[in-house]
Amino acid sequence: MRSLDEQTILITGATDGLGRGLATSLAHDGAELLLHGRDDQRGRATLEEIRTKTGNERLRWLRADLASLDEVRALADQVVQMTGRLDALVNNAGIGTTLPGDGKRVESSDGVELRFAVNYLASFLLTRSLLPLLHASAPARIVNVSSAGQAPIDFDDVMLRRHYSGVQAYCQSKLALVMFTFDLAEELEGSGVTANCLHPGTYLPTNMVRQAGVEPVTSLEDGIAATNRLISSPEVDGINGHYFDGTSESAPHPQAEDPEARQRLRELSAELTGIEIPA
Repeated sequence: MRSLDEQTILITGATDGLGRGLATSLAHDGAELLLHGRDDQRGRATLEEIRTKTGNERLRWLRADLASLDEVRALADQVVQMTGRLDALVNNAGIGTTLPGDGKRVESSDGVELRFAVNYLASFLLTRSLLPLLHASAPARIVNVSSAGQAPIDFDDVMLRRHYSGVQAYCQSKLALVMFTFDLAEELEGSGVTANCLHPGTYLPTNMVRQAGVEPVTSLEDGIAATNRLISSPEVDGINGHYFDGTSESAPHPQAEDPEARQRLRELSAELTGIEIPA
């Protein structure tokens, strides 16, 4: 494993909360960072703030709206053009149970239920698109920021057209991310690229949690430390296909271990994104 000052790391959702804190921590340690968000003004302000705090000039900004599959594809293309290596991909961006939509069902620009699109499908497409670069940079790590809030996917109503709930939408999208991690890890075994996921903490003090009207429980510092461990710690060298609650290995919802459910999710994701997946 390379030292952090030799690594290039992409973090999605880096202008707020966990992503912003994580970027600041990694910048302190000298990593080259590609920081993603969907608002140019906030993104450039975030980069300037992190530069001032850390003295790290190796920061680059990438804008994309993850509710658009075309913009996700363009983001992946931009990363490939921008850097010759990628040591870690951190799929952190996500939306909560209430906003946008104020509790009502919303679709992405591609007609996909919005939380499924942003919290899961964008990470699926971005990761798949960047796999060649990650393979070329091995050893490399993929870290998917999920949640302990997980709900089984009803494959007869994945888009929740019949019965919509913001909580169900959020929780099934986070379980989908765990299922994807496990699937991907099996495919990557022995390649030098690993995929793991985690629940970084319970109700971190972020805008997403505040918008839901929930009191924070876990400190942001603890969430940053747990996520940073999967990105950079020698402790997890070679660890692949695991779900962590903070820093402890944990068991996700049982559907994550169901081969048939994972296959159905894989096939649906391939159909929605046009990505060809190895058998």
